[in-house]
Amino acid sequence: MKTVGLPQSEVRSGRRTDDRDPVLPAATTGEGHTRAAVVRLLLEEGPITATAIGRRLGLSPAGVRRHLDALIESGEARAMRAAPWQHQGRGRPAKQFQLTAAGRGRLGHAYDDLAGAAMRQLREIGGDDAITEFARSRVDSIVSEVDRLDRHTPAATAAKAEEIAEAFSDAGFAASTRKVGAGVQICQHHCPVSHVAQEFPELCAAELEAFRELLGTHVQRLATIANGDCACTTHVPLAPPVPPSGPTVTTASTTQPARPVAQPATDARNNSGRSAQ
Repeated sequence: MKTVGLPQSEVRSGRRTDDRDPVLPAATTGEGHTRAAVVRLLLEEGPITATAIGRRLGLSPAGVRRHLDALIESGEARAMRAAPWQHQGRGRPAKQFQLTAAGRGRLGHAYDDLAGAAMRQLREIGGDDAITEFARSRVDSIVSEVDRLDRHTPAATAAKAEEIAEAFSDAGFAASTRKVGAGVQICQHHCPVSHVAQEFPELCAAELEAFRELLGTHVQRLATIANGDCACTTHVPLAPPVPPSGPTVTTASTTQPARPVAQPATDARNNSGRSAQ
């Protein structure tokens, strides 16, 4: 199970294997690797003093201070005075440093593994219908403040697509829109659930279905991050929808046009997704 997003080959844990402190020369690791080593020490052994960090990683006091100042400025670490019982010798207790909640949040987590396991258990208990219902409930919560488009004009459709994009951005999808030809693209440049969506395409299908219902027209998914594209790209035509002339579905009470079923993107890569960059 993943615990932190620091490759084991890049930094040492800092744990003692004998009476000597292991040394990781900063000059051989590069600035980024050294910063990662400092973060790892703060994570595993914090609160820890700057002197101890320098000794463990072979850094000069100025080098340690540069990395700690950067982490503190970004809100990823904080300084604190050592407790009286930890103080040795004369003078003021040395400052100790540790990661903040924001700093821990920047590290890798096992959330994807947990979400995937939960989804598999849900399918085992409730079947495919339970997955579909969960996926749609999740999307509905994202667009809960977005009303359905009631009048189709190019300007109104484009504005509604932008409203949908803003709702998804608020949910962490870094979404935007762009005019392309006779339509507009909703581009999601990040997907918080892309790894899970690879196994459960119902998550992508639910998004597409929600787009179609809110916009009142047939939209087409061109690319998805889950399939390896650089963005999830959905094409929305700006022209008003044309009444369907295809086959109909007859029920006991009414006859109505057959509605297209929203499908997740296929395995085929589409260059249109790359136009979202």
